[in-house]
Amino acid sequence: MITSATILTAHGRIRPYIHRTPVMTSGGMDQLAGGSLFFKCENFQKVGAFKARGAMNAVLQLSPEQRAAGVATHSSGNHAQAIARSARLLGIRAYIVMPRTAPAIKKRGVEGYGGEIFECEPTLQARESMLQDVIAKTGATEIHPFNNYEVMAGQATAALELYQEVTDLDIILAPVGGGGLLSGTSMATRYFSPRTVVIAAEPAGADDAYRSMLSGQPEISQANSIADGLLTSLGDKTFPIVRENVQQIITVTDDEIVRAMRHIWEKMKIIIEPSSAVPVAAVLKAGDVFRGKRTGIILSGGNVDLERALLLFQEQGK
Repeated sequence: MITSATILTAHGRIRPYIHRTPVMTSGGMDQLAGGSLFFKCENFQKVGAFKARGAMNAVLQLSPEQRAAGVATHSSGNHAQAIARSARLLGIRAYIVMPRTAPAIKKRGVEGYGGEIFECEPTLQARESMLQDVIAKTGATEIHPFNNYEVMAGQATAALELYQEVTDLDIILAPVGGGGLLSGTSMATRYFSPRTVVIAAEPAGADDAYRSMLSGQPEISQANSIADGLLTSLGDKTFPIVRENVQQIITVTDDEIVRAMRHIWEKMKIIIEPSSAVPVAAVLKAGDVFRGKRTGIILSGGNVDLERALLLFQEQGK
């Protein structure tokens, strides 16, 4: 379903519409980790997140009839912005269901790209129910945030670019929510860097992927974390890929996530959002796993509410 050719074709398809984001290093972060870290900076991507890749790949493959009716999705923010942007580039309508608690910066991003927002309660059931109502009224095509093979293939291009620039990685680390980025990363690793071990990082307050790996079946997220982009559960398409290709999932607390954000901001002078800080927190927490290793980390996005982030730092300092 996702082959090496699929990923390479997706990369060629979306290349005119995305940034080839930089791979950055930091002596200070290496010292903290006790190994060599290579950060694939998707916080510098269009819309400020890797989601621009998968959304663009999916929307570009719609038929003329589908484009005429527009696209629809549900998302807490980054996928929402990515779909709105992709639709705007192609001159089509975008209908976005967002939880009322979604960060204001992400809502403004959707509106800035011309997306029409439908707010709902912050539960998966509410999101899915409202999305079906929107699709019934508009005839729009759903582009799921993660449980979609075209989306996954687009997300895989971030790891593909990392492997094109950095060789001999021992480990690649990505955050996991619904599993779109992790699935794409693991498939790119299988084809383009098969000796590299895939590890995922997840908030302890939304550890459904961790529990799913233990139970052997998809579990439901309790959705209790500041990492708002990782509060969804694995899908029926992403779970089998994750189960087959991911060696380990490391969970981190919200306090560890905030600490990781602060380290990146202070040592690398770049902004990352809480979801993006989860794999950084995992490296700092599970030092024995990464010590002496060459580790690639997908920094998934940089769309953070700065006022909220400052409050988090202040609370941690008390």
